[in-house]
Amino acid sequence: MKLIGRLVLVLVVLAAIAFVIAPGVAFFAIRSAADANDAAALSRLIDYSAVRQSLRPQLTGNPAAQAPAPSFLEDPLGAVRRQFEQAVPALGPTPDAYLTPAAVGALTRAEGRYASQRTTTPSEGERDEPFPSPVFWGVNRARLAVTDEGGSKTIFTFERRGPYDWRLVHIGLPEGVSPAAPTAPARTVTAPPSKNGG
Repeated sequence: MKLIGRLVLVLVVLAAIAFVIAPGVAFFAIRSAADANDAAALSRLIDYSAVRQSLRPQLTGNPAAQAPAPSFLEDPLGAVRRQFEQAVPALGPTPDAYLTPAAVGALTRAEGRYASQRTTTPSEGERDEPFPSPVFWGVNRARLAVTDEGGSKTIFTFERRGPYDWRLVHIGLPEGVSPAAPTAPARTVTAPPSKNGG
């Protein structure tokens, strides 16, 4: 009987440890899926609509854009102005530039706002593998941060969707301005040779 009691206690402790470390497991699963360019696995681990919504105000460069929109009844002009501001495209990268597998992998490696410029995943020898540190842990929400060499943090917020199922719902980029979206290289056009030989 003592053996069964100890076994049950061990199982309860293991289940509690697994519950606590589940957000970290989700973080490393996202990094691994991004490195493998596995879009299907990333879609199971990331709530893309929530993450897009979290990135949009950070990319506009307007601190007021991060505040909740005023209600139409309280401030009709402010509500209309906010709608127009959201309709104007940002000059920098769009949220989707941060949600490609290469960019997601770069975000997990603390590349911050420059992750949007990543188009390929670095090879294993080139990868820096920073370990995430917990910023906040709650029963239904957890935040992990990766820090670059300069001390800038990229914060990942996970939300619990099941006993051990956590999904990424928010990415907090480091302070600063996002680099300009990469543009296609200009094509040079050469003039055809003249017919008169000159």
